[in-house]
Amino acid sequence: MLKQHQAEQFSDLFNRALANIGTVIKGKQDQIGMTLVSVFAQGHVLLEDRPGTGKTSLAKAIAQTIGGEWSRIQFTPDLLPSDVTGGLFYNQATGDFALRKGPIFANIVLADEINRASPKAQSALLEVMEERQVTVDKETTSLEPPFVVIATQNPGEREGTYRLPEAQLDRFLMRLTFGSLDEASEVEVLRGNAAGISPEGLPERVTLEEVRWMSQVAEAVHLEDPVMEYIVRIAAATRAMPELDVGASTRGAVSLMKASRSLAAARGRTFVTPDDVKALAGHVLAHRMIRTPEAELHGTLTEDLVDRALDTVPAPRPVRAE
Repeated sequence: MLKQHQAEQFSDLFNRALANIGTVIKGKQDQIGMTLVSVFAQGHVLLEDRPGTGKTSLAKAIAQTIGGEWSRIQFTPDLLPSDVTGGLFYNQATGDFALRKGPIFANIVLADEINRASPKAQSALLEVMEERQVTVDKETTSLEPPFVVIATQNPGEREGTYRLPEAQLDRFLMRLTFGSLDEASEVEVLRGNAAGISPEGLPERVTLEEVRWMSQVAEAVHLEDPVMEYIVRIAAATRAMPELDVGASTRGAVSLMKASRSLAAARGRTFVTPDDVKALAGHVLAHRMIRTPEAELHGTLTEDLVDRALDTVPAPRPVRAE
């Protein structure tokens, strides 16, 4: 059973990482926090917004903050699966074939502009994002935790891009958007840039061993049956919506549970509340839902449909005191 002091230690480490990243990523505390929640829940993140909003900088800042090995894959139309996973090469010294590891072998992998690669190249991520292992020519290699893919895409661009398939989207624990900065935050960005402050220069604030421990703590956060049933009912409510061809799946409900546990620990609690679920539902479920052609034509947003589900599904009464 998770102890209160463990949850408080998790929260302290979480806030330490949050503050460190906040020195270079200005005005985006919510997005930074949600990305860290996903990292400590061992989940991947899709950052979606216009160019120049800080998506790539956030991924770099997280990698620097946890002191892990990181790599960047620039997704382009000519990218091959072997450019992601690596491949076998003949070692003349030993007379055997050996695996040359690709950039996917890292703790934090930045998949930049993921929707610019062909479906064949994107398929190289399916196994490793789900099972944390890479198979090359029948040889399977497991990846050491933590392993998180932080992907970016610019949704406004259509030429030269490929729409991410449902199976690929389902691999991401969360989808986050950045939006524009307010004037004060934008001034802070310019001031930091002029002073030479960059994600690459951030100090390590959380060790890899601490990240692994935090993931274990998040998994131990308690979920009362009424809260678990609440998550299931939210997912089920989306499946009954006429605007959707596909609602949130059971995997989506499991993902919402995992993220809620991580958020509860970040807030210094040993148990999940309905408010944790509400705070995360849009980020975790919206990208897994497929609109009907009519709903898409009318500009209906899946985030709005998640909000409707939250409005129609009654939240359970708190079973514990905050």
